[in-house]
Amino acid sequence: MRLDSLAFRLFATAALWTLLALPLAGLIILSLYRQEVETSFDERIKTLLLVVYTDSSDHAQGEPGSPRDVGEPLFEITHSGWYWQIRPVEGAQGRRTLVSKSLASEMIASPRERNVPPDAFGMRWSTATGPNGVPLRVAEMIHALGGDETGPRYSYLVAGPLDWPQARYIAFRNRLVVALSLVGFGLMALTLFQVRFGLSPLREIENGLSAIRTGQAQRLEGKLPKEIEPLQTEINALIQSNQDIIERARTQVGNLAHALKTPLAVITNEANDDKGAFAAKVRDQAKVMRDQIGYYLERAQMAARAGVIGRVTLVLPVVQSMQRTLERIYRDKGVAISIDCAETVRFQGEQQDLEEMLGNLVDNACKWAREEVRIAARVVPGEGQTGRQRLFLTVEDDGPGLTEEQRQRIGKRGMRLDETKPGSGLGLSIVSDIATSYSGKLTLAASPMGGLQVRLELPAI
Repeated sequence: MRLDSLAFRLFATAALWTLLALPLAGLIILSLYRQEVETSFDERIKTLLLVVYTDSSDHAQGEPGSPRDVGEPLFEITHSGWYWQIRPVEGAQGRRTLVSKSLASEMIASPRERNVPPDAFGMRWSTATGPNGVPLRVAEMIHALGGDETGPRYSYLVAGPLDWPQARYIAFRNRLVVALSLVGFGLMALTLFQVRFGLSPLREIENGLSAIRTGQAQRLEGKLPKEIEPLQTEINALIQSNQDIIERARTQVGNLAHALKTPLAVITNEANDDKGAFAAKVRDQAKVMRDQIGYYLERAQMAARAGVIGRVTLVLPVVQSMQRTLERIYRDKGVAISIDCAETVRFQGEQQDLEEMLGNLVDNACKWAREEVRIAARVVPGEGQTGRQRLFLTVEDDGPGLTEEQRQRIGKRGMRLDETKPGSGLGLSIVSDIATSYSGKLTLAASPMGGLQVRLELPAI
């Protein structure tokens, strides 16, 4: 998954939302749970305090007695963390102090002594340090014995360990983190699957277009989702329009050829009947016109063929056919043609255009070669994500070769360096024109064999 891909954008957006939403939800849940645990803990202390007060006040000796049944066994275990304490306050000096067995001989600091104000129910809440340095949550209420405001007043206090709600909170937090982590990983995996599954029709379109480009199909077929069907329709319409335009161009080129050749033939025939200087001039110009018409009509046909989608040609059969033909033609000269080309190398274009380009290049190499001509073909991957593969065809010989200045001149249309060799001087120009029509190029260089090296760059599959 590339960083600049649509799939990555969708996945990253969903993953970012998941990574933000789940921790936020976890914090909210933890906050609510902490409040609930702390409230429940305070309610328990409050209940125990009321039980201690009620049970200890049910005595007739004129002072509180030890509660008999508080309902919390931890009050009986020394330093268990749960404690109750009954102490006299102002006006009750000299009266005894009662504590739970768990508190032993120690005392807990009273919230009243620390000037903590009472709440709406008359209870004071604070934290204190208990035996062994354990932090405690303390609740205290002040009541006069027997319900008479003039009677001796006592402090009734109950304390519970703060690590009890904290332990419940931490245990819940750990379980919640594990649960939300599993949910997060599950959501991200589901998001990845959703992105892959949702974008799979685009992969089908890519494969379909690749099949069209390589000549394996003529249209974009297959059942696609409703949202992408209009794209499929428009692509097929574009392909059909391209084919119709190419067909009309071919028809117009053919019509133009017939329309021009007949009048030109008439002019040539009339000029042949006259032996004068003017007739000779007409014949010469008519020949030039015929060559020009043939040349530019061929270029128009090449341009039309180069625009056709899905034309693919295997290179090796064309090269082998060229080898057999030219070795027979130059048999008396003894020229050997070697080939370096894989069976899978393919040219994205018409076979007749490839044959014409190679025919000109290999024939020219055989004319100038002493003993050997080499033909090599290789495919180079294109640059970038959408870069198309390129086909490099190299034709070189062991002949005399050309200087840098001669290589600059030889590419010009009609230019010939040696008039003793047969030809019109149009070969390299035609090859260059055909290559240009396929967005390719022709390059001349010195060959390691000593002669000329011609390098042809073309589109490949």
